[in-house]
Amino acid sequence: MDNKLLDILVCPLCNSKLTYIKQPKQLVCRFDRLSFSFDEDIPVLLPESGKSLTNEELENLNE
Repeated sequence: MDNKLLDILVCPLCNSKLTYIKQPKQLVCRFDRLSFSFDEDIPVLLPESGKSLTNEELENLNE
């Protein structure tokens, strides 16, 4: 993912910075513990599309 794009993308709920995870390809808001997927290389950042992550899942993410 382009770093310039990553710099401007924020969580749709809290506006905090998102973390890019390569495998599986997703953007993560660590504050809200949400994961956002991609559809044809376009991030889907709709609030209702976020998947809740447990603390364990969050800790096991590989950036």
